[in-house]
Amino acid sequence: MITPTENIATSRALELYRALLTPRRIELRMLKLLRQGKISKWFSGIGQEAISVGVTLASSENDYLLPMHRNLGVFTTRNVPFYPLFCQLFGKADGFSKGRERSFHFGSMDHKIVGMISHLAAMMPVADGIALAKKLKQEDAVAISFCGDGASSEGDFHEALNLAAVWDLPSIFIIENNGYGLSTPTRQQYACEHLSDRAVGYGMHSMNIDGNDVLKVFNAIVEARKIALSGKPVLIEAKTFRMRGHEEASGTAYVPEDLFDDWSKKDPILRYEQYLESHHMHSQEDFDRIRKEVDKSFESDLKKALKSPEPEFNTENELNAVFASAPIIKTSNKSVNSSEKRFIDGIQSTLRFAFDEDEQFLMMGQDIAEYGGVFKISDGFLDRYGADRIRNTPIIESGVLGAAVGLALEGFKPVVEMQFSDFVSVGMNQIIQNIAKAHYRWTPPLNITIRLPHGGGVGAGPFHSQSPEGWFMPHAGLKIVVPGTVEDAQNLLYSALLDPNPVLYFEHKKLYRSLKEITPDKPVYEPLGKAKIQREGTDATIITYGMGVQWALDAAHSYSKEGISLEILDLRCLAPLDLEAIKATVKKTNRVLLLQEPSITMGPMSEVASLINEHCFEQLDAPVLRVAPIDTPIPFNKKLEEGYMNLANLDIQLRKLLDY
Repeated sequence: MITPTENIATSRALELYRALLTPRRIELRMLKLLRQGKISKWFSGIGQEAISVGVTLASSENDYLLPMHRNLGVFTTRNVPFYPLFCQLFGKADGFSKGRERSFHFGSMDHKIVGMISHLAAMMPVADGIALAKKLKQEDAVAISFCGDGASSEGDFHEALNLAAVWDLPSIFIIENNGYGLSTPTRQQYACEHLSDRAVGYGMHSMNIDGNDVLKVFNAIVEARKIALSGKPVLIEAKTFRMRGHEEASGTAYVPEDLFDDWSKKDPILRYEQYLESHHMHSQEDFDRIRKEVDKSFESDLKKALKSPEPEFNTENELNAVFASAPIIKTSNKSVNSSEKRFIDGIQSTLRFAFDEDEQFLMMGQDIAEYGGVFKISDGFLDRYGADRIRNTPIIESGVLGAAVGLALEGFKPVVEMQFSDFVSVGMNQIIQNIAKAHYRWTPPLNITIRLPHGGGVGAGPFHSQSPEGWFMPHAGLKIVVPGTVEDAQNLLYSALLDPNPVLYFEHKKLYRSLKEITPDKPVYEPLGKAKIQREGTDATIITYGMGVQWALDAAHSYSKEGISLEILDLRCLAPLDLEAIKATVKKTNRVLLLQEPSITMGPMSEVASLINEHCFEQLDAPVLRVAPIDTPIPFNKKLEEGYMNLANLDIQLRKLLDY
């Protein structure tokens, strides 16, 4: 029996009952459709409805909710319209993700709901970003994220809680402890008595509540919101039980039968009905009547959704859904002063220019504030823009990238600095699974710029000298920029900052202070994805990017003394690739050498070679040749590193190409 901590009016009590009953009745209908083969999969939240409903009812309409796959009650209680909701669950064209995503992997910005991805706990750092946005806007709102007991072992869980505590964010984290992570019982997942005990280590407030008591959940959230809005995040462990399998195909054979018997007596709807009978004089007849009313409220929309059209595959439509349209900006450097700049100066001055122009830009990363970043690019930025916009982070690559998503959803334009590009591997999940796919699935565009100092030649060894740009090329939804000149460092960075889509901006460490050019003092916007001829030629083309541009220019200068004319095509962007520019230079010179800094196998130039083979084979007078480092990790010792880079092979391959 529920012992309420506050007296509630009868009308409010019935509103809560309807809210609690709605996801249960929909789920029972869905399980029937699953048996009939009309839906393919279902993750049941039966027995856990009190958490979703209690949390949502106690939240403000301006609070963000980040639910998981057992939180149907969040969507129904936030009054997401039934028809598009059912279309989403059925994978229909009129669903929120237009059939591109299943089940609860979606959200609705109109309802302040951010959809999950399948990688558990990954949305909790996103909640931090949203909470930070609300804090910066001085809005009385919180971000409430859900996870299960299994997800509480994930790295993103810990990174999110740590960041929220360090930044005093209005975040509430809810662990639905239902006893099992898929089939792994809680006793095999953690050694502490309660998962909420972990809050002490982060310096945050915690609560441990009965997750099957909807009034206790409601009141806990009311209290937690007050605490969170005061600047202290809250971790809530809601004890409940999963009455069905991880998903329906999983079954429940691994769960002792007596547990079902015990928890069935604690069913949140049964318990709340007992409360209504005791405190508001309602009867079983009332409950039967309300059930019928609830069933009727969604049945017509459900039937309509079942008959709604399936999505039709259209290549152009699908490709157009990956990126938001880039802005049309006309800029000019006429009458703009020019001066000599190093590569690093071009990057730094462009960041200052953009940050001066738009207060929505903010920067996050390790040691970027007082210290100015490892390479001193943000030196002086803290004094110029303040601590709200120039934010040191803990060592949490995944956490800060997730936070960038939340900030972007709220209209900010986060710039994330990876201390070294090598460390981005720790954040791959957020970039590939979340950032890259979000807009294609359902979100508004995410204006996120991730700066990645990369490259070798500086004697930094295998963990600080890699060139990982090729890791991201197969993942649609990311623009990949790698400048090889000072002017491009300026203009392409400015363009990346203004592009509404996520951009990975690779900046070569060796070029920072070694490359100098006279360039305009004001950057120019140009749409990303356009290659550039850095040197005209007729005898052969070197196609390259980044540091390779300087190697190629040096080679072209040397060969010009022999009367050999080499064309240098600088790709500048690896995604999207400029196929038309590649085709044009092949048609012009009929001989191509591909030059890259990453190891030769499966590097970016392998894709370029394939494109040339498919589109330009008949224009070739010689095989397409490649120059790249050998397939080993990049070593530390200078002589070993020089051998690894294999640049001596550039002259060998060029001679071979020209003599063919």
